[in-house]
Amino acid sequence: MIDFLIIGGGIAGISATARLSELGSVTLLEAEDALAYHASGRSAALFEENYGKPSTVALNQASRDYHESADVLHPRGLLLVGSPTNATLFAEDQATMKLDPITMAEAQGLIPTLDTEKIDRAAYDADAWDIDTDKLIQSFARHARANGATIATKRPVQEIIRTKSGWTVTTAQGSYTTQNIINAAGAWVDQIAEMAGIAPLGFTPLRRSMARIPAPDGMTVDKWPMLFGPGEDWYAKPDAGALIVSPADEDPVAPHDAYADDLTLAEGLDRYAAHVTTPVTRLLSSWAGLRTFAPDRTLVLGPDPKEPSFIWCAGQGGYGMQSSPGASQLLADLIAGRPSTLDASTIAALSPARFG
Repeated sequence: MIDFLIIGGGIAGISATARLSELGSVTLLEAEDALAYHASGRSAALFEENYGKPSTVALNQASRDYHESADVLHPRGLLLVGSPTNATLFAEDQATMKLDPITMAEAQGLIPTLDTEKIDRAAYDADAWDIDTDKLIQSFARHARANGATIATKRPVQEIIRTKSGWTVTTAQGSYTTQNIINAAGAWVDQIAEMAGIAPLGFTPLRRSMARIPAPDGMTVDKWPMLFGPGEDWYAKPDAGALIVSPADEDPVAPHDAYADDLTLAEGLDRYAAHVTTPVTRLLSSWAGLRTFAPDRTLVLGPDPKEPSFIWCAGQGGYGMQSSPGASQLLADLIAGRPSTLDASTIAALSPARFG
């Protein structure tokens, strides 16, 4: 019998596999052909320590040492720009993310295409980093395999049955018996819970669309920071010599292999274009991912209060990559009964027990 069976091979599942491989035998089941196919493979991949709710920020802070030791962080920076029409949102974002005010001349020094006839304020954080997501995933996978964990792809779960001694999880390729299930199934976490006879918690997958456009006027954009609009109603980020632009949409959808909505993309590109002097002339590619949130938009980490052998690792939303080392360490600490470096209020805010 397996000690820990993990369902879902995104960043949540593979990081949990690595941590739990130190506690016992682990098998990870991923439905797709490869790890990180859905949301994890379509991440904006930014590490900004102060981005998210307080419990997420705590996880981000607890993740930094791992990111640095795995050498997955690369300098990026984060620039917030605004105007009198969104001054309140700008001030809120600046305070929340602890950004330093800079002059418009300094902002244009970072991104020369900013339209200063429309933008009159800017704030910046140099301590924001690109995450090499593939390297991060492979770091966790190597650690897990070194400890004897099994990572099995093309294993969509078909049935989950509670037994006297644990659980039996059935796939088309065979069945697995385990003492504990870790539900890290991303947008499908509530479906997995229902299959196991566990009450779903009300997770909502939200579509996030992305467009890749050419660098403006053939400029070299690799050193540009990530660019945010107040209230995060759009953002742009350099990507391999081009720019990724997102409308930061959050459209509720059923769990599926997401694709971008053309109208939503067009609206987001218009919002970006309204802040720069160079027009968007063509689209190189587009895609979408699902950012899945609990009702309170906070991660859910830990044993189900009614069935402790069913363990939630869910609701990462857009924070999975940056928070994964801290989140997976907390999960392992909770399961092992060890003290956590996180404070009690943070642990309570992340616990499934908060849903009563």
